[in-house]
Amino acid sequence: MTIVDRTAPTDHDILEVLQERWSPRAYEPVEIDEALLAKALEAARWSPSAYNAQPWRFVVARRGTEAFDRIVASLAEFNRMWAPNASVLILAIAETANEEGRANPTAVYDLGQAVAHLTIQAHADGLVVHQMSGFDAAAAATAFDLDERLQPVTVVALGSLGDAEELDAMLREREHAPRARKPIAQIVLAS
Repeated sequence: MTIVDRTAPTDHDILEVLQERWSPRAYEPVEIDEALLAKALEAARWSPSAYNAQPWRFVVARRGTEAFDRIVASLAEFNRMWAPNASVLILAIAETANEEGRANPTAVYDLGQAVAHLTIQAHADGLVVHQMSGFDAAAAATAFDLDERLQPVTVVALGSLGDAEELDAMLREREHAPRARKPIAQIVLAS
């Protein structure tokens, strides 16, 4: 397997786990280490949220299960090219209103924090994560019979890093492309 150094060329010192985190598409089709999956989900559980509402829900689907196949069926064609090799697909869901119907305007933000915590814990434990917006949220909600207050926001591929050389040419090129981010001066509007 060809190992590619994907360490981000940061302008300032940041935590190594953040600098090394990236979103690969090459996954080794192996069973998930259940202890590492549990740690990633525990990290998500302890994420901060407004009023401690914890408005995140996850459908955790292991490869080879019906739930996994339902998530794959909701993916955009491009993501179906690589995501089925992941050990786990997680449908990340925001609880946009509580059981009494009161809206939670920060639900999607809070879910994002939970997925970020999951991502960093997984990476620190040697797993890789790729978050996808390319999926049919309505189809996923129907597939899992979700209440209308539960909004699918993203699908997360989680597993072990695979060999990028086994991807098709277009995906392989993306896997090796230089990492880039907008400069801080462009993302900070006032300081």
